[in-house]
Amino acid sequence: MRGFVSVAGVVFCLGVLAACGGSSDDGRTPETSASAGESASSVKGKVIVLDPGHNGGNASHPEEINKEVFVGNGFKACNTTGTSTPDGYSEHAFTWDVANRLARVLMSEGAEVTLTRKNDTGVGPCITERAAIANRMHADATLSIHADGAAESGHGFHVIVPEPVGKNEEIVDDSRRLGLDIRDAYHAGTGMPFATYIGKDGLDQRDDLGGLNMSTVPAAFIECGNMSNPGDAAKLSDASFRQRMAEAMANGFEKYFQ
Repeated sequence: MRGFVSVAGVVFCLGVLAACGGSSDDGRTPETSASAGESASSVKGKVIVLDPGHNGGNASHPEEINKEVFVGNGFKACNTTGTSTPDGYSEHAFTWDVANRLARVLMSEGAEVTLTRKNDTGVGPCITERAAIANRMHADATLSIHADGAAESGHGFHVIVPEPVGKNEEIVDDSRRLGLDIRDAYHAGTGMPFATYIGKDGLDQRDDLGGLNMSTVPAAFIECGNMSNPGDAAKLSDASFRQRMAEAMANGFEKYFQ
């Protein structure tokens, strides 16, 4: 199947990540029918926004990413550079790869997927704009994909869900349910343990993340592992394991929409 994904308002061909034609203006994924005897996926027709954390050009534009933006209960930097493994595999490259893998899986099941950035060489967008993309699309769910840079001794993954901060109050409960479904599916699909250094049972609730604070649609944020930890870094750097991560997260969306 030839799939299409909308990337911050632009339609891109997955696989080559280059602008392409032959799609509708709104970037919607062409519908695919389930084969005989196969039930339709619960994600079919759902609008899902994936937010690959950071961006490859952020480090060379500090004046832009350090600008402060309002996040509902205060001000934070527009964006950050992210972290990397000891061998230099960057978080921004990791999140871009996993987001595209996840998009392919979801689209193969009939979901309509949008990414918040169009490549891994740009700057930003700001955390508030990433949330606004999902809000404008009235997304059924949005997931921000990251990897942590905690102390080397800590390992494992965790999912972050929002505390109520005014604008997001109506989606806090659904966001928690989304986060729990992503957590359970990721744990089962990858075998990675819950983080040993933060949260409880792989779940954390925060009020200081702009993407969660400013969301008006169900939103969660996953730290897929700790890049500073050698064991986690080896998994995050392995392409076949990243595919397992993507498939596991897709299972989480499947569960959420059931």
